[in-house]
Amino acid sequence: MTETTDDEAERERLLGKLTLPEKVRLLTGATTWRTRAEPALGLREMVLSDGPAGVRGQSWDERDRSLLLPSASALGALWDEELVERLGGLLAAEARRKGVDVVLAPTLNLHRTPLGGRHFECFSEDPELTGRTGAALVRGIQAHGVAATAKHYVANDSETDRLTVDVRVSERVLREVYLAPFEAAVQAGVRVVMAGYNGVNGTTMTASPLLTDPLKREWGFDGVVVSDWGALRTGDPAARAGLDLAMPGPQSAWGEALMRAVETGRVPRSAVDDKVRRLLTLADACGALGGPPPAPGAVPRPEPGLTSAPERSSQREPVPGFALEASSSPERDPAPTPSWPREAVPGCGPEAVLSRESESSSGPGVPSPPGLELLSASERSSQREPVPGFAPGASSSPERDPAPTPSWPREAVPGSGPEAVLSRESESSSGLEAPSPPEPGLLSAPERSWPRGAVPGCGPEAVLSRESESSSGLEAPSPPGPGLPSAPEPPTAAAPVAGRSGALALLRTAVAASAVLLHNRGVLPLDPERLRTLAVIGAHAALPRTQGGGSAGVFPERVVTPLDGIRAALGDGVRVVHAPGPSNDAPPSPLTPDLCTDPVTGDPGVRLRLLDAAGRELHSEHRIGGRQLEPPLVPGAHTVEIGALLLPGISGPWTLGIGGFGRMSIAVDEHGVLAGEFGKETDDPAVVHVNPPVHCVPVSLTAGRVVRVVARRELAPGTGRATVVTAAPPRPEAAAALADATRAAREADAAIVVVGTTEHGESEGYDRTDLGLGGHQDALVRAVTEANPRTVVVVNSGGPVELPWRARTGAVLLTWFPGQEGGAGLADVLFGRAEPGGRLPTTWAAALADAPVTRTGPTAGRLDYGEGLHIGYRAWARHHREPAYWFGHGLGYTTWAYEGLSVPDAIVAGEPFTVRVEVRNTGPRPGREVVQVYLAGPPGPLERPERWLAGFTAVSAEAGERTTAVVRIPARALRHWAQDEHAWRTQPGPYRVLAGRSAGALPLTATALVRAPD
Repeated sequence: MTETTDDEAERERLLGKLTLPEKVRLLTGATTWRTRAEPALGLREMVLSDGPAGVRGQSWDERDRSLLLPSASALGALWDEELVERLGGLLAAEARRKGVDVVLAPTLNLHRTPLGGRHFECFSEDPELTGRTGAALVRGIQAHGVAATAKHYVANDSETDRLTVDVRVSERVLREVYLAPFEAAVQAGVRVVMAGYNGVNGTTMTASPLLTDPLKREWGFDGVVVSDWGALRTGDPAARAGLDLAMPGPQSAWGEALMRAVETGRVPRSAVDDKVRRLLTLADACGALGGPPPAPGAVPRPEPGLTSAPERSSQREPVPGFALEASSSPERDPAPTPSWPREAVPGCGPEAVLSRESESSSGPGVPSPPGLELLSASERSSQREPVPGFAPGASSSPERDPAPTPSWPREAVPGSGPEAVLSRESESSSGLEAPSPPEPGLLSAPERSWPRGAVPGCGPEAVLSRESESSSGLEAPSPPGPGLPSAPEPPTAAAPVAGRSGALALLRTAVAASAVLLHNRGVLPLDPERLRTLAVIGAHAALPRTQGGGSAGVFPERVVTPLDGIRAALGDGVRVVHAPGPSNDAPPSPLTPDLCTDPVTGDPGVRLRLLDAAGRELHSEHRIGGRQLEPPLVPGAHTVEIGALLLPGISGPWTLGIGGFGRMSIAVDEHGVLAGEFGKETDDPAVVHVNPPVHCVPVSLTAGRVVRVVARRELAPGTGRATVVTAAPPRPEAAAALADATRAAREADAAIVVVGTTEHGESEGYDRTDLGLGGHQDALVRAVTEANPRTVVVVNSGGPVELPWRARTGAVLLTWFPGQEGGAGLADVLFGRAEPGGRLPTTWAAALADAPVTRTGPTAGRLDYGEGLHIGYRAWARHHREPAYWFGHGLGYTTWAYEGLSVPDAIVAGEPFTVRVEVRNTGPRPGREVVQVYLAGPPGPLERPERWLAGFTAVSAEAGERTTAVVRIPARALRHWAQDEHAWRTQPGPYRVLAGRSAGALPLTATALVRAPD
């Protein structure tokens, strides 16, 4: 009999103090992001926040900023659990700074098909790599008193019809492939698991028996199972199953209905007690139960409702018509009501502009806990420990510069998105010569509408005024002198992140460590001493994608673009020329401060107003950009209005747009140009609340002539309140832009082309339909590589894309969605200060038609995982197909020889074993190699993959040095799920052990005999 601990006894005592209504009340959130408090128990509310690339907090306000990590697919490319764990610690520090108890990360779904729209948020195609990476992130987050969340349980691997899709998958495939990463997270101690929207084998996941077995009983998960936001749609079945917490609140399918179900015996009282007990356990782990009273002078968490201006981003009251209602539908109720989120955030759009006002004060959000080193409250208000290279008068010594100056490219044409990046000089000249950064100080009056010292986030959104840079501690130094800034030393696993400079250095290290060098003809690394002119080509070079689209997005406090990073690394000794090339067909960007001003104050940005049904103003405030996903909740509000004075930089047909649902209109100088009723076509919350469709109209505008744009949308129940206003100038003529880029490449010593996907190509809410880069990007690469053989192509995408020109290039470097320090880490790799450390976490096809598994859409509501165990590299091997790049592939700046493989003479089933691989660095410089070990099963009728990843480790060696990689193979690597016995079994017999550098390059093979235990 298990003994009861003192903590367990105390929780039982607290549980006994609650009535049934009080218990049931705790099982639904109090607001969108908070659980309910119970003062009688000493239980405070707990705050949950989206992840995994950053911690947004409760606010979906562009003024509430966060550190932005590389995407999850980049973390999967690290193959480095220690570094992932440190990044988890950084997320925990951000959570504490923002008053968050539970981070909704990691995402443990798999890259089942290359068309998955949310690849960037998932680690890999392999359950072992995903499990180990996810467990490391869990450990890192939870080591600091913050709970991690393993999501989305389970088989939520694509976006098409994700609210209703019924995934059909065998018990064995579930166990060996899709459940395996979640099991690893539970073994790592994860405290929260999120049940997905989808169904599996006929049952919605919030009511699935899989929540009980294997999750709670077999694996012993003692934490909380929370619904995805709005996913709970059936009361009794979910209550009888393993779901513990319904989010968001305050309404859900439980409440009074659950109390009646308990009173009538449809739901056991013990089930409710178990759920409450788990919530109390979670609260105890997060310091939310029985903690000390707030410290003197502490600012309490803001309460729901209308608040003062600094607190307005924390409003949480529900909008009538947005709340979930109880449903009496059966288990496969069609879809959840899109009540989530009441505060929406963009995944990656031009809205993340930081106001000068918010920079100079604490801004919205929750103050930091006392004593927190990383981004503490004191650091936010006055940077006491300037980041080397950013403080005024900082040394230009290349040894001390942790990151380049985060300057906005002066050549950005306002509102155009990534494709129309042209220098101001280009208006009167060729446009290929990039101007020098402006001198410190205020800009003259004619320049005030241009961003001063601004940083693009993911598009032109993260505009930071030079004044705000000063107040937030991000002061830009003088341009660095000749020489190359050193990459930060890779931190050790045990070392804490020390303050702001440590955080930025860690993010920069992660960028380089996750970059995957796919192909290299000796062009990389570039030697700065041999460069006089470097051509940097492509719209993404100045306006990169730093994060994926959807609910996991954050507002970065700054972004170092590829162009920023390259210029800072090379200093004044090399002429850096930027040519954006033709349009990449990105959708029009939301209004940004570089393009428009508030008609009331004249400040850069827009005027947001809430009007009643008669058109009377109820609320008015200055905001930074045209993407307002969470307009304030004002009683009686009928219409959201966004107004701005627009100053076109180019004459011609501009494209204006408005996004949202219901009756919407746009007027230019009081003349209506668009009006209509635009119905909601989906209930997917990522579309309704985060990325509503934008309806556009062409309008002829004249350069330099200010026009007043007023966009309105009426609010209606069930349609959210997100309102987006966009503007895009005429696109440059493709042939001329291509010619400019080609000329720049031809006249340079080397060329770097940055290409990538757009927000509408990789985002939550929908899957991709192809793997093309879009626009004229393939033509751009071909033209540049023909003009200059020393061309490096940098690919800025979250998942696989087709690279039809890859063999013609000098080098191809994959940087994923690299987060806010992307340009700094990229420069480290390009110029050899850091080795590209990444290895592919998913197989890349040469063409979509070659990929063995591509289906994402259900038929009659069902999506059959007919490929079984064989996804990713397993499917390629099974079908004997050759991809462009295998899972695990990645080059460094040295070469390696695999010279020996040692395996045990005999292996006992159910026990781990060790494999030793002898490797030698045969190249000219030190390097790191990820040594991978795969297994192939014994012959027989049991279906197994051709080979599967069993273990990996990384080794480092000097030039010419030999070393031994010791790879521990866990016992689980040998087992299979016996479906008829509902149990794990290990088949005795001879197993092939294969070692090498990717799933397609395994030069060493040995045979190991597995025997049954005595």
